[in-house]
Amino acid sequence: MQAPARSVKPIHGALLLALSALLFALMGVGIREVSSSVNNESVVFFRNFVGVLFFLPLVLAKGLQPLKTRHLKSHLWRTTYGLAAMYCFFYAIAHLPLADAMLFTYSAPVFTPFIARVWLKEPLTRRMLLTSLIGLVGVLMVAKPSEALLDTQALVGLAASILAAFAFVSIREMSNTEPAFRIVFYFALCSALISAVPLTWAWQALDTHELSLLLGIGLLATISQIAMSKAYALAPPGLIGPVAYLSIVFAGVIAWLLWGEIPDLLSVIGAALIFCAGLLSISRR
Repeated sequence: MQAPARSVKPIHGALLLALSALLFALMGVGIREVSSSVNNESVVFFRNFVGVLFFLPLVLAKGLQPLKTRHLKSHLWRTTYGLAAMYCFFYAIAHLPLADAMLFTYSAPVFTPFIARVWLKEPLTRRMLLTSLIGLVGVLMVAKPSEALLDTQALVGLAASILAAFAFVSIREMSNTEPAFRIVFYFALCSALISAVPLTWAWQALDTHELSLLLGIGLLATISQIAMSKAYALAPPGLIGPVAYLSIVFAGVIAWLLWGEIPDLLSVIGAALIFCAGLLSISRR
């Protein structure tokens, strides 16, 4: 059934999505720091478990009433897409060069207009196709994928991108009836329960520094998802999705400030294209 009409606020949605991209980039810095000594199973679990803890003050203050839902099935589907994408992304990081894994992560907005067109019957315009293409070209120039993309393991990275796109569109669908905080809560709760299973054979002891990094990663991820969920409630994924490309630009700036990784000319041009894709994706009244 076609989604009912709702108000569209592309400027507000794009700004919130840009904030989400910044927080996601900061989370990536934390993952890079902690992954040298902590396994992927623990990182995924804590990323989701901290999200559950984030909502404890709300539960203590207002009880469970704000978190009650009649759309548990939709939340389970959103969890399936999102958690599967997360595991695929971590697998891609482990088996592909980091630049290739990043390419797959940030190519998700390329698929969102097509999935939203089939799933939600939202319009697919030439402008959306153009901005998606410009953004992808920019990502290619920044990430500089290697020949490893031709390896069969790259299919897992592609699956991460497509699954993330499905997750974005499912958020748009649920925003008809569910507020952003409830969408994020059920994703964190279901994902924490599922990702706890691998810890039965992959648990490792953590020191104070590692634990503080994991808590920070989980907090950044949760706030980023709340901002993203609210953004997709304000505007269609196909319209503002390319703004998510800003995350790779933010990551590049942070890497330059922290580790002195200076981008080359190709990366600068690619970053400019990413910014253009984000700006062009916002409709002007």
